Amino acid sequence: MKILILKQDEMLKVFSMSEAIQACREAFELYSDGKTDIPLRVNIDVPQASGQSLYMPGYACDAGALGVKIVSVYPGNPAKGLPSVPAVMALLDAQTGMLISLMDGTCLTRIRTGAASGVATDILSSPESSIFALFGAGGQAETQLEATLTVRPAIKEVRVFSLQGVEEFVQRMRNRFEAKFNCKIKAVSSPAEAVHNADIITTVTTSKTPVYDGKLLKRGVHVNGVGSYTPEMHENDEYFVTRAKVYVDTRDGAFAEAADLIIPVQNHTFSFDQVVGEIGEVIAGKAPGRVDAEENTFFKTVGSGVQDIVTARRIYDKAVKLNIGSFIDF
Repeated sequence: MKILILKQDEMLKVFSMSEAIQACREAFELYSDGKTDIPLRVNIDVPQASGQSLYMPGYACDAGALGVKIVSVYPGNPAKGLPSVPAVMALLDAQTGMLISLMDGTCLTRIRTGAASGVATDILSSPESSIFALFGAGGQAETQLEATLTVRPAIKEVRVFSLQGVEEFVQRMRNRFEAKFNCKIKAVSSPAEAVHNADIITTVTTSKTPVYDGKLLKRGVHVNGVGSYTPEMHENDEYFVTRAKVYVDTRDGAFAEAADLIIPVQNHTFSFDQVVGEIGEVIAGKAPGRVDAEENTFFKTVGSGVQDIVTARRIYDKAVKLNIGSFIDF
């Protein structure tokens, strides 16, 4: 058995953000069409090491994608010289069940999470959007920025607000994206400055309280809620969410894990029945998207294994075609 090992630099070398957005678009449509088997992720506590281990399996027949992503969260790892969130993607041959690839799961997560917002932004935001506000400057922020700029080339100004690391992040993003996308990227000193007249907003933080005042957002704005993925993490303002057209990546995941929706439901200001649809349903024409320039739209994603397996399969296929990566015999 030959297994293709793909490291981060090799994955980024063979797969563009445009390709990742297309892969996630395919994944979302397959999921919403009932053509996948994606159980909710399994979360195992490891209290002796103050850690957690999460398992995200899935199968998408039409994409030829089968596998499982394993992600661990060990806050004490950096003191040992190890990453706090190690991850690996195990991709299997759907016809034989044989392991065919192991790839960097952290890199895969960043690619597909950014691409998911890219899909939603492409479908739900105004094509003329020119101002983008990004909350967060952590490991997931870079691909969020890249995906938005990829689908909305009219963006001329990017504002970044974060409680830490923002100056270093902004400098790196300037070096990488300003010339490529012909835009200006800057750090801002307050949430209010970030959202003023913004056309698109993405929140990618671990905050347990809203990071902006929803009353300050203009009409017609599109917001991607990315960072929160537990019933306690609440980064988007209830005032905005309850007055927007709401879309999710998967109902099962968002309704079980997204505090941005769960808390308004508990407060009786929102009902899960008000969710317009999964983004895959919009892609397939089974749910309406934006129909009015004045509508506010909100996309909530908590992540799904379908994104991992389809994106991983497309990365694997491209790497094999280009002869990138290292095969090992097992």
